[in-house]
Amino acid sequence: MELVSRINDQLSALVWGPAMLLLLIGSGLYFTLGSGLFQFTHFRRMLRVTIGSLFGRKKRGNGISPFQAMSTALAGTMGVGNITGVATALLLGGPGAIFWMWVSALLGMMTKYAEVLLAVKYRGTDSKGAHFGGPMLYLSEGLRAPLLAGIFSLLCVAASFGMGNMTQANAISGALQASFSIPTWATGLAAALVVGLIVVGGLKRIARITELTIPLMSALYILFSLWVIARNIAAVPAAFAEIFAGAFSPVSALGGCGGYGLARAMHYGFARGIFSNEAGLGSAPIAHAAADTDSPVEQGMWGMFEVFADTLICCTLTALVLLTTGVLHRPISGGAMTSAAFSSALGKPGGIFVSVALVFFAIASMLGWCYYGESCLGYLTGGKRWAVWIYRYLFILLIPVGAVTQLETVWSISDTLNGLMVVPNLIGLLGLSGVVFRATRDYRRRETMGKKTTKL
Repeated sequence: MELVSRINDQLSALVWGPAMLLLLIGSGLYFTLGSGLFQFTHFRRMLRVTIGSLFGRKKRGNGISPFQAMSTALAGTMGVGNITGVATALLLGGPGAIFWMWVSALLGMMTKYAEVLLAVKYRGTDSKGAHFGGPMLYLSEGLRAPLLAGIFSLLCVAASFGMGNMTQANAISGALQASFSIPTWATGLAAALVVGLIVVGGLKRIARITELTIPLMSALYILFSLWVIARNIAAVPAAFAEIFAGAFSPVSALGGCGGYGLARAMHYGFARGIFSNEAGLGSAPIAHAAADTDSPVEQGMWGMFEVFADTLICCTLTALVLLTTGVLHRPISGGAMTSAAFSSALGKPGGIFVSVALVFFAIASMLGWCYYGESCLGYLTGGKRWAVWIYRYLFILLIPVGAVTQLETVWSISDTLNGLMVVPNLIGLLGLSGVVFRATRDYRRRETMGKKTTKL
């Protein structure tokens, strides 16, 4: 095991090193410039297509709605990245890391847009008329690279058992043991039962659950965060000053104890931003491909909104909560720091809320990742149902194992697998960038023609 850990550490340093982060950020910049700053010029349009569409009449189809697809994808990103990842970024990169997290999100919106657009364009349809797809299809059908599609699928299946399952179960059991003294084994069995009852119903049941839980818990998290920030409103200007000063200054904002350089702030800001919204990872497009939509571009806007909601809203609020409550100076880290920040303003209920939110987000992540894993396995086995059912049962059985086991090595290996998934996915995105740009130009042209027709 020690040898495995050493090999993994070296591989992780390579796949999540400066070169990979620069490649991810560079890809986001490439799609931003190539699309004519689409996330900025079409920001209002994005809001109309996404949140604005929820108040209109809903179309019925054989699959899931665009909102359900986004909720399922968001289920895989909300939670650990927002609650723990932001605290880690602040501790290791200083407040300036938050600025670079914003930069990674603004560029990541276009990376997510591109992968979702391609997932919808190159998706398939099963015998029941339901859509399916993701990087495995746009790599095999669009780029004509079945080997890369197979590599991505294998990595995604493996990552689903680690980052999408055991580590989430471990986070839940730890949170409930700390807040309510619930034994880890009991939490593991309960989580396995809940997840099992949902995933056996397939994507539609997963989508119905995430459609309810993710928006509700996200709204509650935003409201509680705003409450904490409001109670410390006098400290907000100083918090923003720390973020902007730390983004370009080599001086640490943590009282001068070990200054953090510009490169360190950028590294952890970019890394935790990508960890939070998973732009470029290739997982979310699998959920978006199942949406009942006729427009790859407009579904891509749901992907843009996903990054906007996850990082620019929720992660920013978490950062302000941590900075305005002063918990950065306490000898605690990760999720415990976020819990302490809420508790300092709201008392014990604040810490309990963070634990409960983490439970809901982690369960939702398991549901999303179970679908990602079974979709990729379905691609590898040619859609064999028996393989999918074996996968589901194994996925459920590993939840209690994750809840009661020390998972430092599993966390590390899962993180490496996620990084490796980026490689074939980015090759596909960059190789098919012309398709993305043409679809975006066509959409803009139709939009312009529609406006002229309306005026006439």
